[in-house]
Amino acid sequence: MLTIHNVSKQTGISVRTLRYYEEIGLLLPIAKTEGGHRIYGENELKMLQQIVFLKALGFKLKEIQTLINHSWEWEASLDHQLAFIAEEQRKLQQMKSAILGLKNASAIEGGLTEPLIQKYIKLSSQERDKKQAFRKQIFTATEIGLIQKLPNLNRNDPNSLEWIGLLGQLEQLRKESPEAHSVQCIIKRMMEKAEVEYKGNDTFLEKIWAIRRSPHKSEQMGLYALEEDFLHFIERAFHIYEAKNQTLGKPQT
Repeated sequence: MLTIHNVSKQTGISVRTLRYYEEIGLLLPIAKTEGGHRIYGENELKMLQQIVFLKALGFKLKEIQTLINHSWEWEASLDHQLAFIAEEQRKLQQMKSAILGLKNASAIEGGLTEPLIQKYIKLSSQERDKKQAFRKQIFTATEIGLIQKLPNLNRNDPNSLEWIGLLGQLEQLRKESPEAHSVQCIIKRMMEKAEVEYKGNDTFLEKIWAIRRSPHKSEQMGLYALEEDFLHFIERAFHIYEAKNQTLGKPQT
């Protein structure tokens, strides 16, 4: 037999919690001493272990009470709990994607600002069906497959992170001349990536760049809209690179 304080020390469950379990009828002491101290036996300790285990699985106290009373359908209950966990995982993934997107947008823009947050909120609220419909109007079935290869603010894969990093570097160099060596080195890397990732799909890249140049179309497409002045800077730098190297294709994100 153990007093409530001994049970608390042995299990790590607070005295306050044990008293609450008694209050709601979930776990009753086997007896009370003349001094009013609650006494728990071996069966009560086993039941407490069950309660702790079921709580760890995510069950609510009312559900646990029914489960312990053996009137609950265990299979259906576990299936329900699995569905609940899957939904929570989906929500957490959405939260993770949103946080990554905001961090990556900040990396491109050089810091978090209220306009940036508002722009990202607007982008995030864009309905998936509308984005898909817009894409089907412009791209072929093969090109729609290539869209999945585009860098995405909401991902942290190496390809997306490198594109975001390159844009962030260009943003920091906007006051430089598009002809500057530092700018041209970044454009060169963009061209190398585009060549590797979209080789033979120049038409696709032309379409993406045309959409990129329009904030409204970028939004419809589901792309993070870059500032018009920044896009002009990139385009001027690209034309300089193209003139020097006589290559085709344009950088995109």
